[in-house]
Amino acid sequence: VIQLGAILAVVTVFFHKLNPFSDRKTSEQKKNTINLWKKVIIGCIPAGVVGVLFNDWMEEHLMSWQVVAAMLILYGVLFIGIEWLSRRRDFRITRFSELSYRTAFLIGVIQILSLVPGTSRSGVTILGAMLLGCSRYIAAEYTFYLAIPVMFGASGLKVINFFREGGGFSGEQFAVVLVSMAVAYLVSIYVIQFLMGYIKRHDFRVFGVYRIVLGILVIVCFTWIFG
Repeated sequence: VIQLGAILAVVTVFFHKLNPFSDRKTSEQKKNTINLWKKVIIGCIPAGVVGVLFNDWMEEHLMSWQVVAAMLILYGVLFIGIEWLSRRRDFRITRFSELSYRTAFLIGVIQILSLVPGTSRSGVTILGAMLLGCSRYIAAEYTFYLAIPVMFGASGLKVINFFREGGGFSGEQFAVVLVSMAVAYLVSIYVIQFLMGYIKRHDFRVFGVYRIVLGILVIVCFTWIFG
């Protein structure tokens, strides 16, 4: 639920781009914004359906440090590999108007992989989008847009299940959640702006290295603890 703060930051940073009713937009721009929302909704359908049906099963059977470490390393290698391949070809999708509904849906299908623990939702959708021909900037921005309905839906589902199972908040706990959401909101605004500026000048290899190193640390630490 704390991640709602981060999602509200996405809405804040990209509010103008996502607002189809802005007075500063022409009728054509408003139409393009509506089409963008349609592509976001289409991209959310696959993971939304599979998540509702199998999320509990995946958490029960795949939530282990071994799986998390493996996914950290695997997607770190994939980030580096995709960047290596991208040097040898041009990205054909450099504007959202060039992103087809079919490609948006396929990115959504790839997003299903993020249900596996240790898999970054944004990471796997960025990799998928780049494989399907999107530029780094479009891939990153689209994955932020996908996060809005996905994370609102996931958080809502968690809250419903929490209260349905008899859970509740004390006044102090509720205050802690609100403060945590506020911190997540403020930090995320900075991080989103930094990331979008960073990828204009750099690629994603550093994130690949980060994931590999973190995965190795997870293996070392948990092997030492339980070894």
